[in-house]
Amino acid sequence: MGLNAEQLRDALDALGAIEPAFADGLARVGYPAPRIRARGYDTLLRTILGQQVSVQSANAVYAKLASLVGNPSDPHTILAASDETLRAAGLSRQKASYAHSLAEEVTSGRLDLDHLAADDEEAIAQLVRIKGIGRWSAEIYLLFAEGRPDVWPAGDLAVQIEIGKLLGHDTRPSEKLVRELAEAWRPHRGALAIFTWHHYGAGPDVELSKAPV
Repeated sequence: MGLNAEQLRDALDALGAIEPAFADGLARVGYPAPRIRARGYDTLLRTILGQQVSVQSANAVYAKLASLVGNPSDPHTILAASDETLRAAGLSRQKASYAHSLAEEVTSGRLDLDHLAADDEEAIAQLVRIKGIGRWSAEIYLLFAEGRPDVWPAGDLAVQIEIGKLLGHDTRPSEKLVRELAEAWRPHRGALAIFTWHHYGAGPDVELSKAPV
C-alpha cells in the first residue's frame, strides 16, 4: 500500500527542515492526502487503461470490460478474452495487446508482483519489461501501490513544474535537473512527489491520465 498520512507528514517535515522552500509550500497548502492503490495486477491493468484518457473514461472502459468478460482483476479472464472482446470494451488495439501481455506475464509467473526486487531501480526494470508499462508508470505503481518512500518520478511534468515554482526557477526545470536536485532530498522523494501534485492543485489522478508511459 502507498504512503499513509503519518508517513507523508513525517517525510515532508524532514524535507521542510532541509529546504525552507518546501516548508513555505507546506504552510501555504498544507499536507497532501495519501495516494494509495492496491498492490497487484489490477492496478497495473487500470494504469494501462488510463493512459492518455481521462479518469472517467478509464473507469467506463473498466466497467464495460467487466460486463463483457466477468472479473477483469483476474488475469486469466483477460488472457482468455479475444482482441475483439477487448476492443468492444473500448480498448484500442494497442491497449488490448498491452492487457494481454500483462496478463500473460502474471499468469506465467514471469512477473511476481508480490515479490518485486527490493531495490527500486531493479523493480522498475522488472516492470518496464511489460509492454505498455514505461518508467513513469512503473514509478507511480511503486509509489502508490507499494509505498516505496524514495521513488522519484522526475519525468512527470507536474513534478517538474512545481519543483520549479517552489524553488523559484524562472522556467520549468528539465527532468535531468530535477533528478540532480533531488539527490539532496533522499530518502523522502516519494512524499515530495505527492506534495508537488497536491501543490499543483489537480491531484495525481489528472496527471495519471495524461502522462506518457
